[in-house]
Amino acid sequence: MIDLRRVTDLWRQCDVVVRDLPFGLLLAVASLLPALHGKGTQVGDLPTRPFDALAFVVIALECLPLAVRRRWPAVCLALVSLGFALDQFRAYHVFASNAMPIALISAGAHLERHRRVTVVLLSMAYVPLALALSRLGATERVEGYVVFYLALALAWGIGAWLRSTRAAEAERRRHVAEATRAAERTRIARELHDVVTHHVTAMVVQAEAARYLTAAPDRLDATLSAITDTGRRAITDLRHMLDLLKADHDTDAGMPSAGELRTLVEQTRRAGQPVEFAEEGSPAEPAGSAEFVTYRVVQEALTNALKHAHGSRTVVRVRYGEKEISVAVSTDGSGSRAGSPGGSGRGLAGLRERVDALGGEFSADRQAGGGFAVRARVPAGRPS
Repeated sequence: MIDLRRVTDLWRQCDVVVRDLPFGLLLAVASLLPALHGKGTQVGDLPTRPFDALAFVVIALECLPLAVRRRWPAVCLALVSLGFALDQFRAYHVFASNAMPIALISAGAHLERHRRVTVVLLSMAYVPLALALSRLGATERVEGYVVFYLALALAWGIGAWLRSTRAAEAERRRHVAEATRAAERTRIARELHDVVTHHVTAMVVQAEAARYLTAAPDRLDATLSAITDTGRRAITDLRHMLDLLKADHDTDAGMPSAGELRTLVEQTRRAGQPVEFAEEGSPAEPAGSAEFVTYRVVQEALTNALKHAHGSRTVVRVRYGEKEISVAVSTDGSGSRAGSPGGSGRGLAGLRERVDALGGEFSADRQAGGGFAVRARVPAGRPS
């Protein structure tokens, strides 16, 4: 069987002239049918005369230029107008004269330059055409010529409307593409911030602590090992992010989930942050967007704890419900900030955007007795 989809694709790949030519040829063939003689567009009401050799030239002038009506609309309109004028003077009234409004619509839609000049020239040429037809004995009254002119103007107006509609659609697509690119850049920046900031903060804190452990070789070795492990995990996460930028990569594959929270908490403990972790229920399998956002909320909260309250008691509570995941991360304000890297506030803003995108609630506030608390409610459907 013929694959219609493939045939359609091959047809669309052809040059626009090749795709427009069949319509002109079909109109020319139809004009040769005896049943369609005298069925063309006409003005002046001159008596129809039989075909002669010039009639075939007129048909060719009116039909064949339609092949270039999108590639060279001005050329098409000029040739079709010439053929139309000859058709009216000779009173063949061939069916091919219907190409005149088609050429006007195409010119109105596809002509890029000198549009006003074209309209003025066509309007000026219409006056001597009407006068010449009157001298040849046409019985058309003045109002008839006016109505015919308005009909031609309507054809041009339809083409102009198609042009403006196409331009508006192109502008809309451009804005959508720009918004999509901006959203993608924001998403990549957010992911880089979450991945790099957490791991680098842990490494900086661990390296700072290692300066004071030269007299305790065992603890120093453990701290350096923790720095090495953190660096390796950072490299792994960055490679995963680079893989996500590939067009053929599954965006959900390898995505961190709430099920990895224990690993995240243990890594933060090795960086010297006392973390208490409580988990109720179990995350969904496979992990979805809600679990991913939950992981990022806890990750950013622990990163801020390392940066701004290193050594302070931190409590992480996660509860998996039927319809939502609740997260609460609180940190006492008694820790030391010495040597901790500063922050830009971008992380919390990114978390708010993530949670809001899922229709959840997010808050990050200082506590009355000191410290900081991050809370989030992330809507999540449970697998059946």
